[in-house]
Amino acid sequence: MMNVAFITRSTLYRVPGGDTVQIVQTAKQLSTMGIDVEILLSNQQIDYEHYSLLHFFNITRPADILYHSNKAKKPFVVSTILCNYTEYDKHHRKGFGALFAYMPADGIEYVKTMARWLLGRDHMASISYTWKGQRKSIIDILRRAAVILPNSESEYQRVEKNYSGPINNVVVPNGVDPNMFQYNPSVRKDDRLVLCIGRIEGIKNQLNLIKALNNTEYQLLIIGSPAPNQVNYYNECRRIAADNVSFVRHLPVDELVAYYERAKVHVLPSWFETTGLSSIEAAVMGCNIVITDKGDTREYFENDAFYCDPSAPESIRQAVEKASSAPLNEPFRQKILSKYTWEHAAIQTLKAYQIAATA
Repeated sequence: MMNVAFITRSTLYRVPGGDTVQIVQTAKQLSTMGIDVEILLSNQQIDYEHYSLLHFFNITRPADILYHSNKAKKPFVVSTILCNYTEYDKHHRKGFGALFAYMPADGIEYVKTMARWLLGRDHMASISYTWKGQRKSIIDILRRAAVILPNSESEYQRVEKNYSGPINNVVVPNGVDPNMFQYNPSVRKDDRLVLCIGRIEGIKNQLNLIKALNNTEYQLLIIGSPAPNQVNYYNECRRIAADNVSFVRHLPVDELVAYYERAKVHVLPSWFETTGLSSIEAAVMGCNIVITDKGDTREYFENDAFYCDPSAPESIRQAVEKASSAPLNEPFRQKILSKYTWEHAAIQTLKAYQIAATA
């Protein structure tokens, strides 16, 4: 039996995000395929000898990967989850963050990593990261990785262009659990109910969504909790929200089903998305989805989503109007179920492990 250690950020459960769902669901599906998987946080003591392979997540957090990959001396793979925060960081941050407008993308991530460490919000696993920096650390990791597992072909192209040149890769798309998200056509959709499910933070752009739908005929329900360093952003969202905007704190995935069932539209107008897990879940539950045009979304959703410009509330509102008046896209639902499930993600992940075993 293959024993695999999933090694991931120390805040995986304390600050849940899309990677939390990806990691938990992939581990669950791999276990049904006979792979022994253990999810470990990067600040834990790890007995590397127990595992035949290490699987890391989030290449934009290279300090953890540097430490464990060098110490373990075991073959490893990386789910890159390479987000690009550049547009948001450079043009839309306020206060101290406005200084990011004058820095390169990797420099911005380095400052954020050091700030989390100095403020006690995360640990610093690799001291060498402090002098190597973000870019050199990522290049070092990619050079030694047996395989990388981007969530899309376009994500792989970003990795190759920005850091590594060609590298062994297996595309592992994000997915949905069809057993959990079962569409019930007998539940009547509310054409005026609009959901936005995700962590509340600047990159997700809930502020412009609120501006877009304030005092309209739509009921906007924002489900999620603020990121630890985004409380001011969350408070600003609540401050400007009109009476037709409501907030619900983060909910477990299974509790989201009832909300997806009733809503006609789901919106994720982020400054960047590798996928947008809640968009996949919403689509399977019969929602029409409005999604950012920034990132890798078109590879997943092609012409089946309603795209918006995250910088323009008017664009967001117009996309919501189109999605609200459009009929259910049943072929899109079926496409998601055939291509984007966690079972399919696990099959692709196992392919990567088999390549790593022979590398």
